Parts: sequence; structure tokens; C-alpha cells
Amino acid sequence: MTKSSTLDAPAPTPVTSSSSGRRPAPRRHKGAGKSSSVLLSKAGVTAMLGLATLYTLLPLTWLLLSSTKSREDLFGTNGFAPGDEIHLADNLGHLFTADDGIYLRWLLNTVLYAGVGALLAAVFSVAAGYAFDKLAFPGKERLFSLVLLGVMVPGTAMAIPLYLLAAKAGLVNTFWGVFLPGLVFPFGVYLARVFSASHVPDEVLEAARMDGASEFRTFCRIAFPMIAPGFVTIFLFQFTQIWNSFFLPLVMLSDQDLYPVNLGLYVWYSSALTQGHPEDYLLAVVGSLVAVAPLIAVFLMLQRFWKSGMTAGAVK
Repeated sequence: MTKSSTLDAPAPTPVTSSSSGRRPAPRRHKGAGKSSSVLLSKAGVTAMLGLATLYTLLPLTWLLLSSTKSREDLFGTNGFAPGDEIHLADNLGHLFTADDGIYLRWLLNTVLYAGVGALLAAVFSVAAGYAFDKLAFPGKERLFSLVLLGVMVPGTAMAIPLYLLAAKAGLVNTFWGVFLPGLVFPFGVYLARVFSASHVPDEVLEAARMDGASEFRTFCRIAFPMIAPGFVTIFLFQFTQIWNSFFLPLVMLSDQDLYPVNLGLYVWYSSALTQGHPEDYLLAVVGSLVAVAPLIAVFLMLQRFWKSGMTAGAVK
């Protein structure tokens, strides 16, 4: 009698999707999901940049429109609506002749404080940053730690100590009481050291020294041209900071002939609010527009330098 075994039986045919009449599920392409996420991220970045641009341009737009209005239209119309007539030329003429033309004096003071002060501060910062990077002297890192400490201290916190020092030196209510503090720029020293480390090769300096060049000549003729974008960047940072400075001149000065433009505009604005002089409010608005123009002009003229300076450390 022969025994039958299940092992001899043929294996059952597996049921596939084709045998059951079902179509295979379509495969998902990974590239489609990736491209959609990239598009969403680009749209999000574009929207954020658009909002940032709108946030930046709205105050300037209000300032430009308000400067073209008369005093009646300034208080009687919407801030972003034009007035009945354009009075920009009349407003500018009134601005430059009010109080015996004191606004031009404030503007000249600000140019001296910010322009000359920022230029000297940039030179000192680049020289100090180069020395901290390329020269060896005792206590270098400890001194640089003090520089970093100065970066972390806000400028408004230094106004009262600077006033006390100026009082001891007899510089209160003088041009030098506002000008000299602007020559110290710890953040500029830090930036200059970073630029020097990334743009000035040590081999080039060694070759110059072997040729007999002094340290001062090596810095002026070789190192300084290499870090020129950093110099412009530091100048623009300090120029903007001094131009917008308010608290230090407020503490240091009492003579209106020495005021910078920000402090003078504050005086007109306070006069309009507290003493009932609405014409001073229009002067403050038009003066603010004129005070913004030099900043825009300087940035536009030096944009190719500061752009390369800001992105210099991105790729090494």
C-alpha cells in the first residue's frame, strides 16, 4: 500500500494583484514631494522678505508724504494720503530759515560728529584689529577680552560714566565731549581682527619684512588694502551709530548750537507737544526726511564695498 505525501503535491500558486484583477498601486515619486516642499519654503522666505521690506518702507513713505503737506493737511488727512497741494519746496525753505537757519548748523554738527568721527574710528579699529591678529605682545588676549567686554556693554549704559569723565576733563557742553567718545568702537576692533585673520596671509607679511619694510609700512601698503572692504563696513556701522546717537548728546550738551540733528528735531517735537507750537511739528517731520537722506546716499555710494565686506567670511 503506497502512502501519499503532501510533499509531493504541487505548491499553491500565489495570488498576485494581476491574477485578482487589481491594478498595482502607482509608485510615489520622491522628487515631487521634495520639489513641493522647496516651493513652499521659497514662498515662505519670499513672504517674509516682502513683509520686512514693507515694514522698512512704510515709515519712510509716511515721512515723504507728510513732508509734502501743509500744516492743515498734515493734521486733517490720513497719514498715507496726499494733501491737496504739494508744499515740499515751501516746507524745505521754512526748515532752512527757521530760527535763523539753525537746522543747517545741526546738520553740519552731525556731519562732523558722524563723518569725521566714524572715519577716524574705522582707522583706529582696523589698526587695533590688525595688531591683535598679527603682532605678538604681552597680555594680548587679555586686552582683547576687554574689547569683547566693551562690545557687550550698550552705549546708553556708558553715557553717564562718559559724562562724569567729561565733567572732570572740562569737556561738558563742548564739541569734543560728543566727538571723542565716537572714536572708540570695540565692535569695529573685533570685526577688524576677523577680517585681518581671513584676508591678510602671514606669508605676504613675512615677505615684506624680509624685504626690509617696517611694520607701519607693511600695514599701510600691504595689509590695509587687503582689508579695505572691512574698513568700509566698520565705517558704515559707526557712521550710522553716531548719526542716530541721541542719549549721549542729550546728557552732554546744553548749547543748541552744538546739537546734532536728532537732538534738534527732538527739541522741535517737544515744543510742538508741550508749548503749543504746531508749526514745529511740521519742521520736525520735514527735518527728519532731510536727516535720512545722507544715510541713504552714503549707503548707496559705498554699497559695493560693504556688500563684499559683509559676505567676505561666508566662503573661505
